[in-house]
Amino acid sequence: MTSPPIRTLLRMRVLALLGVLVIASAACGTDSGGGDPALSGIATTTAAPTTTTAPDGPSAIISLSPTATEILFAIGAGDQVVAVDNMSNYPADAPVSGLSGFTPNVEAIAGYEPDLVVISYDPGDLVEGLEALEIPTVMQWAANSIDDTYSQITELGQLTGHAAEAEAVNASIRDGLAAVAGDPVGSEMTYFHEIDNTLYSATSTTFVGQLYALLGLENIADPADEAGFGWPQLSAEFILESDPDIIFLADAAWVESAETVAARPGWDVLKAVKNGHVVPVDQDTSGRWGPRVVDFIESVKAAIEGFEG
Repeated sequence: MTSPPIRTLLRMRVLALLGVLVIASAACGTDSGGGDPALSGIATTTAAPTTTTAPDGPSAIISLSPTATEILFAIGAGDQVVAVDNMSNYPADAPVSGLSGFTPNVEAIAGYEPDLVVISYDPGDLVEGLEALEIPTVMQWAANSIDDTYSQITELGQLTGHAAEAEAVNASIRDGLAAVAGDPVGSEMTYFHEIDNTLYSATSTTFVGQLYALLGLENIADPADEAGFGWPQLSAEFILESDPDIIFLADAAWVESAETVAARPGWDVLKAVKNGHVVPVDQDTSGRWGPRVVDFIESVKAAIEGFEG
């Protein structure tokens, strides 16, 4: 069992992620695009990335965003990347450094002499500090929608000289999501997406919620989000009353499991627990809005198809 100090650290990581999303939501508003997000074209969204300087052919890129790191390598710009943050664990050949995306150090970043820095979070003085050193920077907020993913992939393709490759990646994502949407195996089933064991969740308005919706799944967190933030903290009582058909554990890497869920007071009577429908999901593919979104939702689809009865 994980020790209390480590669990505290893990929870801090969850709250740090939520902090990014709070800032992104406040700065960008709520996406209001209509239609099927999996099949829609590239569009300017409320979370459209902003660039302080548009460099020509960068050859020394730093990524302080795990999602951006995945995008850069997927579009063929990996050879131009000189360093990535300490949370960028994919792909395996990404040049992981001691740089942090949550507590960035301008001097440490400048030491790599980058000609482009990609970030998804600014604690308040990062962009200003990089601008003062005339280091080109692109801000790509956490995606509010699937369209935001297409937009950010397109932008990084244009900035790095890999526009065609970026559009090929977008086309592959669209095709994959369209295939999933064509077979909504979760129709008439409800679910709870658990971010951590303090019961933070994500509604259908969020990026990950839109992916679940492609399978026809109904999100129990939607009516609990009175503020329209998208990331409500639910109560155990609310979850017990909602009695979801499926529980998805995005915190499975943090020792949560079907067994720990069943051991929670009263949770053993939930349909998801009794029917063996507590599903661990990968914390990276479920929390990043990059090229592996299809991998994530296909794994969810496979889990549902594997349910007995």
